[in-house]
Amino acid sequence: MMAQERELPPLSGRVALVTGGSRGIGYGVAEALVARGDRVCITGRGEDALKEAVESLGADRVIAVAGKAHDEAHQAVAVERVMEVFGRVDFLVNNAGTNPVFGPIAELDLGVARKVYETNVISALGFAQQTWKAWQKEHGGAIVNIASIAGLSASPFIGAYGMSKAAMVNLTLQLAHEFAPAVRVNAIAPAVIKTRFAEALYEGREAEAAAVYPMARLGVPSDIGGAAAFLTSGESDWITGQTLVVDGGIFLKAGVH
Repeated sequence: MMAQERELPPLSGRVALVTGGSRGIGYGVAEALVARGDRVCITGRGEDALKEAVESLGADRVIAVAGKAHDEAHQAVAVERVMEVFGRVDFLVNNAGTNPVFGPIAELDLGVARKVYETNVISALGFAQQTWKAWQKEHGGAIVNIASIAGLSASPFIGAYGMSKAAMVNLTLQLAHEFAPAVRVNAIAPAVIKTRFAEALYEGREAEAAAVYPMARLGVPSDIGGAAAFLTSGESDWITGQTLVVDGGIFLKAGVH
């Protein structure tokens, strides 16, 4: 359903920047924030995908800036654009990420590992620095980093991704400590979410993959969107430095059976 075909709530007066927001988890987060009245800027690499997302979410409330998340110039331009159009940036959701390799860590190409860290961790730090300087230092706000349960335990065959997400969890702690009390910083650690990004983990075997979850299904982007909306709301005003696991109960399977 196009945004103009549904009734949107009154504007909240708040503005969010969501990286990697043209599809998947990022789109789900943007959709949840727009649904409560926030205005949103989404970023991503593909102009066409961003344009389609803006049209779907509502061009009167959503803008897009194309670029590579790890590019410092792109980070600066994105934040400058938000400030130019909306005049503020209350919330930052660091969702942009990559996982270009699948295999044993003993054979991991170090160049690929560096790329994963640049996109998954350094970009999040860069965007946090930019939003802090542009608005949040003086006016407050909240940051949500999209981590992963892969960063909370051993993650066979996606080791580089898991290491980067563990770093994202620690980055959350560092930012929460340094940015308090003006800005709250939390992370979300999802399990497998049904997106193009995670297709390799369930494609052709979704029922089998879902069967190991106590909630008997894989996650969907709106599951993470709801969590991000909570962590950027007044209901979470005394929560900072935490990693919220949104995993359909899969960690319950970690015990001895």
